[in-house]
Amino acid sequence: MRALTIAAVIALSGCTSMNPVHWISPYKMEIQQGNYVTADAVAKLKPGMTRSQVRFLLGTPLLTDAFHGNRWDYPYQDTKQGTLVDKKLLTVFFDGDTMVRVEGSAQPAERPLLPLDASAPAQQAQPAAQEGAKQ
Repeated sequence: MRALTIAAVIALSGCTSMNPVHWISPYKMEIQQGNYVTADAVAKLKPGMTRSQVRFLLGTPLLTDAFHGNRWDYPYQDTKQGTLVDKKLLTVFFDGDTMVRVEGSAQPAERPLLPLDASAPAQQAQPAAQEGAKQ
């Protein structure tokens, strides 16, 4: 019996499917770093806004450079399973205390929770109810 067990272990040790490196891997976290700025928030920005108004809409910038006090950088990156999925940078430029322009890209606009025309399903259901009442 002991010889049969040893023979089975030796035979299976050559199989690559039994290699634990292939089927056991470490957990890799999903990491979102930076400011998540949406296109909705960027669309609300208008030239001439103050720094406090921009901070209210976009949040506190992640990077404020001491050598470039006239700009705020809003970087964002998303990593899943150890792979970089998304990377964006939005830069807001100021002249003194007023915003002059915005460069870069933001996250897509947020989707509404309800359909745009919430009454559409109710309108479609009404004709069927009226047909049933006529018969």
